[in-house]
Amino acid sequence: MIHYHPDNNMLLEYASGSLSWAQSLAVSAHIHFCPQCAAQMKMLNNVGGNLLSGSAPVASVEREDSAIFGDLMQRIEARDNEEHEEPAAPAKAVRERTSRDPAFSAVPPVVKKLLAQNPVLKWRRLSKGLKEARLKTGQNELEVSFHRIAPGSKVAEHDHRGKEITLVLYGSFSDGEGVYSTGDFLVREPGQVHRPTATQDQECLCLSVVEAPVALTGLLGRMMNPFLSLKPQ
Repeated sequence: MIHYHPDNNMLLEYASGSLSWAQSLAVSAHIHFCPQCAAQMKMLNNVGGNLLSGSAPVASVEREDSAIFGDLMQRIEARDNEEHEEPAAPAKAVRERTSRDPAFSAVPPVVKKLLAQNPVLKWRRLSKGLKEARLKTGQNELEVSFHRIAPGSKVAEHDHRGKEITLVLYGSFSDGEGVYSTGDFLVREPGQVHRPTATQDQECLCLSVVEAPVALTGLLGRMMNPFLSLKPQ
């Protein structure tokens, strides 16, 4: 069961098309998992339609989620074409990854499109139990990446210098504030400190969208912070 969702303001921005594209990716993927937010989107679309029927044309939320999702998919496909890659190769890479890697077996369609744009994921080890793969998204404002936490591993305690959205795609993790499972949508604001820990029996895969690099806490963390950077692709 999903316990953590985008707030109403973020859903409204998503529905009206004013939410940043990178953040919209995370919201769209969450809606794929979450019947509650899918119903909320339907209500927002209905409200937008009612407002338009009795007023002059204005910016509204009268955009079906399927249309918003279609826009996202088209933008990702456009970036695929800009890379001049053979279309069959990324598709084959996605099929192989989702068939052989349990963590990617049930990811939402919008995430599969990201995988097609990034057929080879370049994982880098951030700590003993944490790996990261940054994704090419064609925008330079927010960094989009996958994070994998090994079973039972604890991520280094860290602060957030900018807003960070985390969507759990597979498995679960916990911190001092709760337990987060597949489909859960978390927003961390600057100044919030936490230390995610994966469950003992299963690894955890997350999609992250960040405004600024994290800041590790503690003596060792402060020594490493100058080497951390935000590099949207």
